[in-house]
Amino acid sequence: MVSDPSDAAIDQIVASCNGDLRGALRALLLVNEHLEAELQQFYAAAAQDSVARGKFLH
Repeated sequence: MVSDPSDAAIDQIVASCNGDLRGALRALLLVNEHLEAELQQFYAAAAQDSVARGKFLH
């Protein structure tokens, strides 16, 4: 029985990679890289919006 939601998520990720821990880590790294890229795009869009409105981010 898994009590911690994080443990359940880890088990699900590893299971989706057929028990391959390296594959699961690789998949998580790729997802993280994608999320970091999206975050950078968000920051860039927010900065452009601030400049367009005459406000500057510090």
